[in-house]
Amino acid sequence: MKIALMTLGCKLNYAETSTWERGFKAAGWEVVPWSASADVYLINTCSVTETAEKKSRNYIRRAHKTQPDARIVVTGCYAELRREQLLAIEGVWKVFGTKEKGLVVDATLERASIPSVATFSGTDTLPAVTSTFGAYSSGERTRSFLKVQDGCDNFCAYCTVPYARGRSRNVPVCEAVRMAQEIAAQGVKEVVLTGVNTGDFGRTTGESFLDLLKALNQVEGIERFRISSIEPNLITPEIIDWIASGTKFQKHFHIPLQSGSDTLLRKMGRRYNTALFQSRIDYIRQALERPGESKVFFGIDVIAGLPGETEELFQETYDFLCKVRPAFIHVFPYSKRPGTPAAVMKEQVQDRIKTERVAKLEALCKELHEEFYELNKGLPEKVLWESSVKNGYMGGYTGNYLRVEKKYDEKLVNTIQDIYI
Repeated sequence: MKIALMTLGCKLNYAETSTWERGFKAAGWEVVPWSASADVYLINTCSVTETAEKKSRNYIRRAHKTQPDARIVVTGCYAELRREQLLAIEGVWKVFGTKEKGLVVDATLERASIPSVATFSGTDTLPAVTSTFGAYSSGERTRSFLKVQDGCDNFCAYCTVPYARGRSRNVPVCEAVRMAQEIAAQGVKEVVLTGVNTGDFGRTTGESFLDLLKALNQVEGIERFRISSIEPNLITPEIIDWIASGTKFQKHFHIPLQSGSDTLLRKMGRRYNTALFQSRIDYIRQALERPGESKVFFGIDVIAGLPGETEELFQETYDFLCKVRPAFIHVFPYSKRPGTPAAVMKEQVQDRIKTERVAKLEALCKELHEEFYELNKGLPEKVLWESSVKNGYMGGYTGNYLRVEKKYDEKLVNTIQDIYI
């Protein structure tokens, strides 16, 4: 049997798809490229925006056109929210929602059945998930994404995640350590911790995020850890102080902001304000930046065009970003998600204005990213070299997430080298 797999969306999805891929290989199936003819096509979908859902449907139809007799399996957030809609698409064989992710391999092999599940019908419906499908990505020699947490209890007004992925929950620390040890046994040097609300780790096991970090730091073979995304109110001074004490965790943080306007943060139900956000950035810089050493990389998520975002409120966001000066801004235009409070709010922003604001923020991002490179020039860092070759050069990331290149040297692949940026 041949299976082709496609992943859309976040790093969590990539970790999950990779785990299923290992399961199919262990069962003797051959994994083939998406463009090839296969017996089964598996699509791990995303529902964060309308565009993501459209892409998911397009991949399903493309697979059916490529191989009309193939069985198409659909999972992911879109599968949880719109199960019946997906089952109505020609060629779709099975749909796995959030609570059935642990069954994907066995049910596709027809060793297990999928329990019947109600479809999403609005903000009063949540997938009743109590277990966490632990997963990690494989295939890259240098880096692996380790899923330690899933779901969210925040219910931000614009977001479907609690409905698509369920309540906040996590694997136990011991399970996270076991998976990290498996990753280390494959020769991987760097692990990126992933979750929907990673800093909320421990809600279902009575452990803490700091407990997790300390345990993972002891895993032999893994030389670097990164935290993929963490809410500003959950990256506490205690965590920052521990990281700064001398650990494997890198000077690289991805912290969602979404808006630099306190008015919009309150309206969207975010659990912090700009003062707290600024204080966390300042604290991290003070703890981790020392004279003559590299700077901390901050990646910040921002949504342009949230309902009620006037020109004045957008300017507040722009000015706040200029003040914080992150290394990178992940900019997203607001996408109306059915069933969320924001979708029915008045003062929806026109698409034309969203596009203009996205462009302004992306231009600012380019400016800030170039500035970050300049601030780090000539400073010492360590780079993990990757195996990919482009025009005779190899690339890699420094500890503070700067992309650097040098002439290809096979002996350096998957090694960490001291450099000056």
